[in-house]
Amino acid sequence: MTEPTSKDLLVVKNLSRSFGSLVAVSDLSFEVHRGEILGIMGPNGAGKTTVFNLLTGVTKPDNGSVFLDGKDITRLSPAKRCRAGIGRTYQVPRPFSKMTVLENLMVAAVHGGGLLEKTAKKKSDEILDLIRLTAVRDNFAGSLSLLDRKRLELGRALASQPSLILIDEVAGGLTEKEVEELLAIVKEIQRRGITIIWIEHIMMMMSEGADRVLAIAEGKRLQCGNPSEVMCSKDVLECYLGEEEC
Repeated sequence: MTEPTSKDLLVVKNLSRSFGSLVAVSDLSFEVHRGEILGIMGPNGAGKTTVFNLLTGVTKPDNGSVFLDGKDITRLSPAKRCRAGIGRTYQVPRPFSKMTVLENLMVAAVHGGGLLEKTAKKKSDEILDLIRLTAVRDNFAGSLSLLDRKRLELGRALASQPSLILIDEVAGGLTEKEVEELLAIVKEIQRRGITIIWIEHIMMMMSEGADRVLAIAEGKRLQCGNPSEVMCSKDVLECYLGEEEC
């Protein structure tokens, strides 16, 4: 790992976490540059979700440190990390089904982003336009299609006013066209200056969406760099696909 610089929004140093005899993350180090999309790839059980849990404070590390914008947040609670600027989506969206789409965003803006109600409503309306849900803003979230629930999941993370969003397999279960629609939204979020870490199994999303890709296996770092080079590297192909050539 290179020495961190002012261009790094997030720096992870020697992060480790075990659950009994299972080593989920092992001495993992990486950095995320301001404004970039860093993709994280790995087979099932590679430790990807544990990494997100360690970054958000849901899980405490056995060893290692996490720095956000130069500040050590390793021991901060999930709520304080959210206020510090880390937002997150989940692989399976769980909106407040009996609240409207707008109300879901406002809850995140008020309680996650610390906004007053009037400001939260204005911000939520802006996010609705970005995630293309303005037409259903007053519908109950429980009535949304899978694609729209995933759009709302992105919106709720945005509403907390983050500088960094962790996106967890947002493309799962969608059609190719729907995947392309979500990719366009994610790229627009990036254009608005928000840094993104993105876990995804769909190779197209990583090759077209990420600026760099971090490949991990058994909780350890394999490769990090240009998406096409990482995906075609011998170590990654052997680990993921059982192949030696791209």
